[in-house]
Amino acid sequence: MSNTTGRIRELSLYRQYFDLVAAGTKTIEVRVKYPHLADLAAGDTIRFRIKGTDETCEVNVKRVSEYPNFEALLDGEGPTNVNPNATRDEQLTNIRAIYPPDKEALGTLAIKIALPG
Repeated sequence: MSNTTGRIRELSLYRQYFDLVAAGTKTIEVRVKYPHLADLAAGDTIRFRIKGTDETCEVNVKRVSEYPNFEALLDGEGPTNVNPNATRDEQLTNIRAIYPPDKEALGTLAIKIALPG
């Protein structure tokens, strides 16, 4: 696990989640296992961008874990690591509003992130 092979990925993020990442309080990013994320790995860097702005925040990927669905992901990672400001049920509702059932069926990724330094 060497940072010399780490890649930079650009991903969009909604403002409310961007602010939590930038503050260091959101340590698990949730994504669907799209093909372009299948090789995401520890040592990579994610540059989050708020869509339509130049605002970015870079984080280091510490770990990527796969789960069959969002419920298993929240149970496995702990909802407060995904969003410390929302309950588990609120998070499930919010995540499923972003990713409909056909996307969730692709599998889900819990990306452990940390601010550099």
